[in-house]
Amino acid sequence: MNPIFTAKFGGTSLADAAQFRRVADIIRADARRRLVVVSAPGKRYPDDDKITDLLISCQKEQDKAQFEGIFGRVSARFIGIRDELGLGFDIEAELEKIKSDILSGEGYDYAASRGEYLNALLLANFLGAQFIDASELIFFNAEGKLNTKKTYQTIKARLTGCDLAVVPGFYGKGPNGRIKTFPRGGSDITGSVIARGAEAVLYENWTDVSGIMMADPRIIPEARIINVLTYRELRELSYMGANVLHEDAVFPVRELDIPINIRNTNAPEHLGTIITSSTAEPSPYTITGLAGRKNYTVLLVDKAMMNNEIGFARKLLGILEKHRISVEHMPTGIDTISVVFDAQALGEEQWHEILAEIHAELSPDSINVIEDIALIAVVGRDMQNRYGTSGRIMTELGHAGINISLLNQPVSEMTIIVGVHNEELQKTIRVIYDVFAKS
Repeated sequence: MNPIFTAKFGGTSLADAAQFRRVADIIRADARRRLVVVSAPGKRYPDDDKITDLLISCQKEQDKAQFEGIFGRVSARFIGIRDELGLGFDIEAELEKIKSDILSGEGYDYAASRGEYLNALLLANFLGAQFIDASELIFFNAEGKLNTKKTYQTIKARLTGCDLAVVPGFYGKGPNGRIKTFPRGGSDITGSVIARGAEAVLYENWTDVSGIMMADPRIIPEARIINVLTYRELRELSYMGANVLHEDAVFPVRELDIPINIRNTNAPEHLGTIITSSTAEPSPYTITGLAGRKNYTVLLVDKAMMNNEIGFARKLLGILEKHRISVEHMPTGIDTISVVFDAQALGEEQWHEILAEIHAELSPDSINVIEDIALIAVVGRDMQNRYGTSGRIMTELGHAGINISLLNQPVSEMTIIVGVHNEELQKTIRVIYDVFAKS
């Protein structure tokens, strides 16, 4: 059987007719690119609208005149692409049906998914390829999770024999037969699922950058591109804010060790970043990359002889679980537990309830709360073989006048988590990058 590439193209890659032509050239340049997954049209310029945002606004809009105006912008965008490409496809009929469906009460998921649906129809028509609706391939269970067995079996049966097929990203079908979406940015997940189901040899993710950079280019404009990194490194960086690829897109392809290749639609000559399970390629730097996010809260619970009180941590986590608080990190000491969570996860009234329950059930000596904390993940597969990395981070941040509120290094030594005040995020990333990545 001929090898298959799955190629996913993001919103900026398909924002207008000129981008469609670039995408078509890329697809035609390699016959192995047989399965294509597309996002909805993204922004053509900084103040432009994303089509998905407009469609969501349509679904929420109660005023008929306002609805007509917003949907008119959606229609104009797709008709414009169709006309510039010189296609005879009747996009107006599709738009009219979508408009009618939304007005008739179709929900958020349906409306949000239609940008991908229409873009896939246009690209399939332009390429002379087969259009296959994602709702015929991707299935969710009653809990809203991917039904992997049914999905992968269906994909293998439907797609492995295709010469060239275009599939909309971002959505599938729920058990009730209605459209169900992945989280925003979920077209990356669709591409990964399609690659896994079709047992592709490569998952290409085409976007508007030439790979994953060692740090956010808005903070470090000269940040280097990472040539090769592992799934684990990507997962750590994506979770902490490196948003080139949706963090959940790793899991499907990792099952079969299918490499991911991040490529730039506007610079296809660049080889981009390869992500795989492991790599023998030595890194010239101690770290692979770093990324950070703001607005965490740290809860510090102190109690003498805590280590002798069996079930203390379980009770504390049980209280947080009851209030549906997801714990991000939990550094501990002999008499202290620190719990880090997203500050936006709860309101002030709920926060008072949690503190009262901790006092009542655990009788701690003290509870301290540190707010407005930014977490920076320093990621590197070679850190465990290079001594003194965390000590060097602490020393250099101290010299820069940055106070460290939290430092956590798991046993695996793949990642060091540094906590600083929100306003020190960019400065911290700059200092660490200059120490470990600047030649």
